[in-house]
Amino acid sequence: MALRAWRGLWLAALLACGTAQAQAQTPEEAAVMKRAADLRETPAETGRSLAALPAQAPITRLGGRQGPWVQVRSEAGATGWVHLFDVGPASGGAGSNSGNAATGALRGITSLFSKGGTQRTATTPTSTIGIRGLGAEDLAQAQPNAAAVAQMEGLRQSEGQAREFARDASLAQVNVQPLPAPVRPAGGAARNAEQLP
Repeated sequence: MALRAWRGLWLAALLACGTAQAQAQTPEEAAVMKRAADLRETPAETGRSLAALPAQAPITRLGGRQGPWVQVRSEAGATGWVHLFDVGPASGGAGSNSGNAATGALRGITSLFSKGGTQRTATTPTSTIGIRGLGAEDLAQAQPNAAAVAQMEGLRQSEGQAREFARDASLAQVNVQPLPAPVRPAGGAARNAEQLP
């Protein structure tokens, strides 16, 4: 059952991080680099590096977006792509360090889908202030990454392999009682609304 839940999570991430191109909400927006990163020619970790952008470098966020990649223009005028988790708002770009681990983890997950997961990218923890999520239009236009799906399928384990892993790790089976069904109040939604403070 846990395997099904993970598979569902992976597929949801694939859809969210597909290669569909969507426009950003604003045509151009001042921003800063939250961490040092390369300005890429194409929206992928494998894209040719056009320039190195240091942390806190001012950039202009353009309207282009493909999956987790956003199109930007450097202060020197070079136009290319950076990962959306490396970009922060111009105001408060240095911001708080809360959520640094989550930002690095999310960037790692999206990198897995865009480059096949065979390479690891060193990431520097950063702030999550000002990150835009994927909107309904992004999700509607998303396309699955067939290579990532094939990689995920290649990692599939059988029940026998899972049991062997559990045995080798000295894991023990535990029976857990299901949660009781929630009690539904009589009288419907109107009665519930009257009971609210």
